[in-house]
Amino acid sequence: MMSTSLDLALRQQQAVYWRNHVLRTHDIAAVTPAAIHDAAARLQRFAPYIAQVFPQTQAANGLIESPLQDIAAMQKALQQVTGRLLIKRDSDLPISGSIKARGGIYEVLKHAETLALQSGKLSLNDDYSVLAQNHWREFFNGYRIAVGSTGNLGLSIGIMSAQLGFEVTVHMSADARQWKKDLLRQHSVIVVEYDDDYEAAVASGRSLAAQDPLCHFVDDEQSTDLFFGYAVAAERLQQQLQDLNVRVDAEHPLYVYLPCGVGGGPGGVAYGLKHLYGEHVKPVFVEPTAAPCMLLSIATEQHEAISVADIGLDGKTAADGLAVGRASGLVSRLMSDRLHALSTVADDDLYRYEALLWQQEQCFIEPSAAAGFAAYQMQMAQTDTPATATHIVWATGGSMVPEAERVDYLAYGMSLLKQD
Repeated sequence: MMSTSLDLALRQQQAVYWRNHVLRTHDIAAVTPAAIHDAAARLQRFAPYIAQVFPQTQAANGLIESPLQDIAAMQKALQQVTGRLLIKRDSDLPISGSIKARGGIYEVLKHAETLALQSGKLSLNDDYSVLAQNHWREFFNGYRIAVGSTGNLGLSIGIMSAQLGFEVTVHMSADARQWKKDLLRQHSVIVVEYDDDYEAAVASGRSLAAQDPLCHFVDDEQSTDLFFGYAVAAERLQQQLQDLNVRVDAEHPLYVYLPCGVGGGPGGVAYGLKHLYGEHVKPVFVEPTAAPCMLLSIATEQHEAISVADIGLDGKTAADGLAVGRASGLVSRLMSDRLHALSTVADDDLYRYEALLWQQEQCFIEPSAAAGFAAYQMQMAQTDTPATATHIVWATGGSMVPEAERVDYLAYGMSLLKQD
């Protein structure tokens, strides 16, 4: 049962830090560590194809991965003197420039593989680079893919599906940025615009896809395939941590700050990390004060049965990728006893952290991707945070933001910093 004080704080759109004390386990039969290994193997099979059609991935042999780096100057600017602060730059992931390049692209690839194997024209032992040939594009063009999105998931689904040859439709909520719609159309993606929110766009897309037996709907609220695509990040991060000589154990816990919308991306990453590190990793989700759907979902234990509208919030936020009113029930159940904490952040603070990161590290991320810094600051204010901990802010998007938008974002953030 959610406390009265938390209920009031959420209704008043206050920035909050809520330590998770929910102990009820909600394991789901379809979600297992074995499924993560299966996803990793599938991505490896597709690596030759990815390297061929997206040259920017050739240096990584067709793997879609991002850097992990120290940001000591940012840590100093935030006036934190203990522990180690790093940033996971999913903002720089190739192809679609956000964390959605993990789960979104993975689900499209899995669907393509399923169709190709069923056709009898591809086997698991084949070199998947053959899928770049025109006859395969013609084959996939007989099928359709659809998704509902606030922006970044739509970009990853749209770009990957179009590259393979699928006819693809992205149902975009009112929160989606115009440049994301324009970019999708440049890739010959059908963009359906809505004056309503994310939930309405997803519901409409799901309903229309259900009427077409040749259409696969990527369901951000319910898809385990999306979840597994995100979860693969954990094993890759483990190697990056080893390369940076970062220990993760009882004396050196790992705090990971993950911006959260409907929950699939952060949920998959957190699930994978908990499998690897158990109690030594402390995932913290962070959401906009106007759309704290996962915090509400877990704190009330009502999961998808409750929306931010039920407590008087409209879900409107500058963090377009996090503008979600109702959490994924799949993810909220899996995360109920796996999250260390959940927190919220005001929109203006997103711009402040974004501008400060650029000022200190010359690293650009979009506003929603800066949410993790707010959670980091809140966690550091907790008296039980060990001085020996490592902290990772997961930057979820930004590299594809047009230059004019970058200038506007940073100018606004710098103006706020000057006022402080």
